[in-house]
Amino acid sequence: FLDLNFDPRNKTCVLLKVKSNVNRHLKERNTLPKIFAETVRRHGDKTALIFEGTGEKWSFRQLDEYSNRVANLLLQRGFVEGDVVALFMENRSQYVGLWLGMAKIGVEAALINFNLRLEALVHCVTISNAKAVVFGSELTEAVCEVHSSMGKTFYCFLHCFLLYVCCVFIDFSPYVCLPDRLFYIYTSGTTGMPKAAIVVHSRYYRMAALVYYGFGMTSDDVLYDCLPLYHSAGNIVGVGQCLIHGMTVVIKKKFSASRFWDDCAKYNCTIVQYIGEICRYLLNQPVKDIEGKHKVRMALGNGLRQSIWEEFTSRFNVLQIAEFYGATECNCSLGNFDNMTGACGFNSQILPFIYPIRLVKVDEETMELIRGPDGVCIPCGPGEPGQLVGRINQKDPLRRFDGYVNEGANSKKTANSVFKKGDTAYLSGDVLVMDQYGYMYFKDRTGDTFRWKGENVSTTEVEGTLSRLLDMKDVVVYGVEVPGAEGKAGMAAVADPERSTDLEKFGKDLEKALPPYARPVFLRFLKEVNKTGTYKFQKTDMRRDGFDPSMVSDKLYFLDPTRGRYVELHQELYSSIISGKQKL
Repeated sequence: FLDLNFDPRNKTCVLLKVKSNVNRHLKERNTLPKIFAETVRRHGDKTALIFEGTGEKWSFRQLDEYSNRVANLLLQRGFVEGDVVALFMENRSQYVGLWLGMAKIGVEAALINFNLRLEALVHCVTISNAKAVVFGSELTEAVCEVHSSMGKTFYCFLHCFLLYVCCVFIDFSPYVCLPDRLFYIYTSGTTGMPKAAIVVHSRYYRMAALVYYGFGMTSDDVLYDCLPLYHSAGNIVGVGQCLIHGMTVVIKKKFSASRFWDDCAKYNCTIVQYIGEICRYLLNQPVKDIEGKHKVRMALGNGLRQSIWEEFTSRFNVLQIAEFYGATECNCSLGNFDNMTGACGFNSQILPFIYPIRLVKVDEETMELIRGPDGVCIPCGPGEPGQLVGRINQKDPLRRFDGYVNEGANSKKTANSVFKKGDTAYLSGDVLVMDQYGYMYFKDRTGDTFRWKGENVSTTEVEGTLSRLLDMKDVVVYGVEVPGAEGKAGMAAVADPERSTDLEKFGKDLEKALPPYARPVFLRFLKEVNKTGTYKFQKTDMRRDGFDPSMVSDKLYFLDPTRGRYVELHQELYSSIISGKQKL
């Protein structure tokens, strides 16, 4: 029934289709490697992966044989089911073969961000309880810096060993099944040290299948994956289409705005992935003829700002924006399956029990849940911003919460009595708004809203506006405390290495674009803004620095209300602001 009447635009149909498939795999005691074996039988000689860095192509059979060699080698080295091996290397086809080979024998990979160094690198390897680290030769220096303090066995890529190992795999572990651990993916670390999120086999399948069926993909599509493979967007949403659905995936070593459309045209890509600020970086490139010569019909990802949505689709002639909302560990993913401009997903107002998620009222500054007299969270109505939550049901693969390796971190992501008395729900930490039809729109992340002059300021919205006014420069907005002032004053950090910003023009444009309470009181100009590996801005250090000229070596400016323009912020003016003499 589901196959004959399946409508990819109907969320209920998509959920039922994925749930039906998950139940079948549970019944058959399948795992991701077993599902991949089915894909190999269907598409053996078809191209599975193309590594753009070398142009090397692997068929599904070659990928299978490579992962078999990995599995056999690890067995020879004494690794057993339940062991953890950290994987620390840049994007390449072998990356997929390595963790897939580990999964075939029940060894769990910890996918380490290849940008990490020193303390952060040691932290991520240590909390995973890895017995060994497999690393790429390009990261030898980073490994040498920490190797003596870790007490781990390090293998450089394993390539020379794999040449002499059998490419035939005998059998999968009989004890591993769909709800068991597959690998670990780390949170981005925007607010502290990364946490290792647990990804089980069923979660990997669910995340890949929801976007495949929901957005109407086919096995004939060619997907361009320029995202890091240590992240769920690149490794699950992207590579998952290859392993589960037989799609060809082009792996890019690292995102390049200048080469993006050249790559898409060269490899006849029909789907591209994006995340965070990637779309803005593409719009910031000079117009080239190649933009009109690609075959891309769909852009798949999350984080496309509403302010540039239509400009992106019209300039690059991409017919479908497959925007979704989700995190590696969340149970309340959303998908904009019918291409509604600006929306990150949809939830039925008529059949809310089909997918038990909702927006609940919170204090937007502290993110504390607001509860009614009965102690249960208060649901938001249309147009009311609220935190997205999802009811947890550990017996349902689509509703379960697997949490983090460090169980102490789990309590911060769940709450009780959210939908009804005594239940448990996952807290996304993100503020969304739902319209009267059920479309969801992203508003802010935890801590990214602050109050100034009696009004709530959305940093996400202000960042989008400022970036547009400043020719798509990187802009980070956050609130800073000023002694004696209620709330937090807005501050914007702008990446402007050439100091090309015309402050007088910017100030005039700002008056037209934003209300007074949303205009940044302070500006900071720096060479570049620190970002995570998934193109999210890191604000923690900048919040801590504040607007003290003695603490910040970058140029600082203050919006002087008496002059109506930005003036340079020097120590004397800073002291005047701190003492309360200078009006804000």
